[in-house]
Amino acid sequence: MQNGHVSKLSSQPLSPLDGRYRSQVGDLGLYLSEAGLNRARIHVEIEWLIWLVQKDLLSSGATLSERELSALRATYEDFSDSDIKALGEIEATTRHDVKAVEYFIRNKLEAMGREDLNELVHFACTSEDINNLAYALTIRDALEEVWLPALRVLLEKLRGLSQETADTPMLSRTHGQPATPTTLGKELAVFVSRLQRQLSRIDGQAILGKFSGATGTYAAHLVAAPDVDWPEQSKGFIESLGLTHNPLTTQIESHDWQAELYQKMGHVNRILHNFATDIWTYISINYFKQIPVKGATGSSTMPHKINPIRFENAEANLEMSLAVLDSLAATLVTSRLQRDLTDSSAQRNIGVGFGHSLLAIDNLTKGLDELAVNEASLLTDLLENWEVVGEAIQSAIRADVARGESEIKDPYALLKELTRGKRITDEDLKTFVNGLDISNATKERLLVLKPQTYLGLAAELAKLVAN
Repeated sequence: MQNGHVSKLSSQPLSPLDGRYRSQVGDLGLYLSEAGLNRARIHVEIEWLIWLVQKDLLSSGATLSERELSALRATYEDFSDSDIKALGEIEATTRHDVKAVEYFIRNKLEAMGREDLNELVHFACTSEDINNLAYALTIRDALEEVWLPALRVLLEKLRGLSQETADTPMLSRTHGQPATPTTLGKELAVFVSRLQRQLSRIDGQAILGKFSGATGTYAAHLVAAPDVDWPEQSKGFIESLGLTHNPLTTQIESHDWQAELYQKMGHVNRILHNFATDIWTYISINYFKQIPVKGATGSSTMPHKINPIRFENAEANLEMSLAVLDSLAATLVTSRLQRDLTDSSAQRNIGVGFGHSLLAIDNLTKGLDELAVNEASLLTDLLENWEVVGEAIQSAIRADVARGESEIKDPYALLKELTRGKRITDEDLKTFVNGLDISNATKERLLVLKPQTYLGLAAELAKLVAN
């Protein structure tokens, strides 16, 4: 109701991921939506049916022709909107999502004339046997087909920029104050290195599954067919899906692997958040110029503005993603006794955690395309802060003292007196150096030193992430 009147709007998306930002994250819906979950459930049920028949584990003597195998697999490979509707109609009666999947497959078997296989559908399974494998498949596929590729695109773009600017001098700002110079490329390379390390951890993440019945004991399996090595069959079936077998579980797979994954993804989010705030800051001090996007408006009232909205949007979405992923990582590792349903509702939000992170990655990638390095501003900032070479001078004096080539006492205090809280010029430093009792070789090195050349091995360090 609005002002006493019923709105004429039809039902609208509640989440911006399904509304405003759908074009940027929609591919995740192929996997982490309810439809994606149901397709994966059907996948698991169909493959288990095929496994039972082909291994003849119940000594039924049943077989499946190649044509029938193709028809069965097409049930999940060609899963469509009409199948979603049909499944929804079944669930409206069963009021149970996994049972609806079972009946959906039975209907397919009857349409094929293979009603004789009906009792092999969902054989000896608890709902969680199907669900845990279905979630494992959808999470794996969303990770490998959508989220990781997007992150790798951002990483390569960032790597390229770090190499292009490996030699570009830049004033560092420790505690926000002028500090020993670096290069822009070296600072970007730090983020490349951090992200690469987390990617390697995610690549090594085991994705576990269980398939052992109501409380993880294979009890029903053994009563039905006591001569079958059910743990070995379970292991083989899970591995045939490309997953890792977890032999010790309650009714549920314990979700530790999910918690581990979300913690790793969360760590990536935090690194990206740090990156977004750094780039925002560099933009604010004019180290980067923003390239105007034709037709875009920076401010509704100040026409001159180009706001760093890509990086601000990324910050917000990374925080939203972290809220969900951190909650999942904390919630999913606990289940009362052999099973409770706290995980069921929580896992339906996995796509939300992925989606906000993907949206942030997309904005950061596009944001980098809208930046240009402002080398003139970088150089100006360096030349206005000659005091930062004070560190080099006092270190060189100390080395001369250690070699017995100078008798200056407490060179740190000497440079502190000269530079702390002051702006000095190149002439001030030259006068100071010329008045020092140090070796001629050291004096020569110091007299040619400039903020834009006091870079140590920054350029070489940046190139450590070239490949």
